Amino acid sequence: MRALRARLLAERGAATAEYAIATLAAVGFAGLLVVILRSDEVRGMLTDVVRQALAIPG
Repeated sequence: MRALRARLLAERGAATAEYAIATLAAVGFAGLLVVILRSDEVRGMLTDVVRQALAIPG
């Protein structure tokens, strides 16, 4: 029982470190998306997609 308790206490900060790494990865991915979405080509393609989706077939 003592060994189990010692093992659990040794990993006490592991979850916090995992959250920090996941947060950094999310921020990096968001930065990459911002760079990609700011380009004129991508903006034009997205605008075309939205226009086609909102167009009323006639």
